[in-house]
Amino acid sequence: MLDFIANHEPTVRLSFFLGTLGAVGIWQAFAPKRPPSVSILWRWLNNFGVTFLNTLLLRLLFPILAVGLAVTATENGWGLLNVVELPIAFSIVIAVILQDLVIYWQHVIFHRVGFLWKFHKMHHADVDYDVSTGARFHPVEILLSMVLKLVVVLLIGPPVVAVIIFEILLSSIAMFNHANAGLPEKIDNFARKFIVTPDMHRVHHSVIRDEHNSNYGFNLPWWDYMFSTYRPQPSAGHDKMTIGLNEYQSHRKQSIFWMLRLPFAKR
Repeated sequence: MLDFIANHEPTVRLSFFLGTLGAVGIWQAFAPKRPPSVSILWRWLNNFGVTFLNTLLLRLLFPILAVGLAVTATENGWGLLNVVELPIAFSIVIAVILQDLVIYWQHVIFHRVGFLWKFHKMHHADVDYDVSTGARFHPVEILLSMVLKLVVVLLIGPPVVAVIIFEILLSSIAMFNHANAGLPEKIDNFARKFIVTPDMHRVHHSVIRDEHNSNYGFNLPWWDYMFSTYRPQPSAGHDKMTIGLNEYQSHRKQSIFWMLRLPFAKR
């Protein structure tokens, strides 16, 4: 099974992406948490248009992505997990958890460093919240994130399959927890002990500063609990909270070109 995942990485990742998109899309279509304020078709065309552009740029600018570098690191014995001998299952679990911790801190830093926030705010400027928001990131943020991932791979030397599993989790769970849907309260309260749920992460997209500076986790919720960045619910409730950023509430019809130039435009 692990060999199949490693040998068919592009197919496996694309299958999970499309499968998760389809499942979450159906879920939020039949049980929407909030009514949309902008045409869903328009937002999806532009949000996923950015995703396509990001994928193309990564393939063009990074001949060796994180998975390829993990192969090289394994062959040359680079990184902590290639020096310390551990059972493969244990190494995979450790590598996935460490990568997730790094992404948590990357997210925090993109909020707290002004230059980086200029690019990350494109994700937060979305005036609605649904599965497409989970794939909406500025190309500069995606490229910087890839540089960080490559550094992490060199340092920890994760098994190749651990990098693939983490990338699948990062993409799939980001779409899940950006769903315009919600779990029943009791299930949500239990689930958010192990995974970031839609109601947990939606708080992060509130226009209220203290709320959008909380719940940074994408996959594992533990880091928000450990580093005191957890907020259980939005103050206005999920039905009445305002999504997005105050300064861009008047920009309802956000095209891909508007999103790309957002970090460079004056308010």
